Amino acid sequence: MQRRPRRLTAEQQREIWDRLAQGERAQSIGPAVGCHHNTVRKLVAHSGGIRPRERTRAARSLSVAEREEISRGLAQGESFRSIAARLGRAPSTVSREVAHNGGPRKYRALAADRRAWTMAERPKPAKLATCPKLRHIVERKLERHWSPRQISRRLASDLSQRFVRGT
Repeated sequence: MQRRPRRLTAEQQREIWDRLAQGERAQSIGPAVGCHHNTVRKLVAHSGGIRPRERTRAARSLSVAEREEISRGLAQGESFRSIAARLGRAPSTVSREVAHNGGPRKYRALAADRRAWTMAERPKPAKLATCPKLRHIVERKLERHWSPRQISRRLASDLSQRFVRGT
């Protein structure tokens, strides 16, 4: 798999793709956008030579302005319900947002927004690729000719048993 290029701003990437569409070469694009021409090549290779769709924020997700409003409300000691009512959101949305981002005392709007943007990035790595212990268990079951359905049900059962026993 091709290594991901260094982080380029969205504007730099847009300019690279626009220049490529006009027929410019990587050697001239790199210096024009402030990077090495190999970075341009890696960007193109990483996406298979096809311009990726530009990322946009989902309509249902909180905006930066809403997160700022949550932050101001918390600083003034308001309840989640009053903040949610002002935003036109469910109290559970505000509660989850604050809980996922450090709690009422540590909540920072910009840090929460950056985290949400990063967490929404797709594609995500597969669970079996990131968890060697789980991958080993699944591989052993597959070697014993278990079906994927049998494996998933067994894993769910084992997980629920751990919660019951508290281990």
